[in-house]
Amino acid sequence: MTNAELAVLTLLAEQPRHGYELEQVIEARGMREWTEVGFSSIYYVLKKLEQEGLIYSQRTPSQGRGPGRKVYALTEQGNQALQEAILWALSEPQRCYTPFQLGLANLPALEPKQALAALRNYQMQLQAAQTHLRSRRQAQQPLPANVEAMFDYSLHMIQAERDWVSNLIQRMEAADEQGGL
Repeated sequence: MTNAELAVLTLLAEQPRHGYELEQVIEARGMREWTEVGFSSIYYVLKKLEQEGLIYSQRTPSQGRGPGRKVYALTEQGNQALQEAILWALSEPQRCYTPFQLGLANLPALEPKQALAALRNYQMQLQAAQTHLRSRRQAQQPLPANVEAMFDYSLHMIQAERDWVSNLIQRMEAADEQGGL
């Protein structure tokens, strides 16, 4: 199951929703910060999950012009698949492939000053992301414990990466001063 499918199933497990409502919740909770679910992919994911029998849809009565909205909800099979996916996600560490690691692998191809400037920029981007997440969390208080945990996890991971990058920059500056970078 993809992260986008798991995210959609999770939101439908909370309550039946239509596609645009899913988009609103995803945006409000800042879910795009930690899962790959784009606005344009929501309806694709809904169609796929419905074809797999994990969700079903019902059209609501029209409220004005045009047809009523399709509201999606979990099937029993969808609930079971969701629980299995959650257990897997919580118990199996996943590899993370980032361009940052490729950049680290190729540091020798850059001049020390270029590498340090890039790392300082990365550090500033991490700080901006952390500030953004803090404000999103604060704007949504009070949060359910599981949503609070998600924000907390993301903020701790960003802080750990900021600390690690700061340490790398210090080591590189020291090595550059000694002519060893």
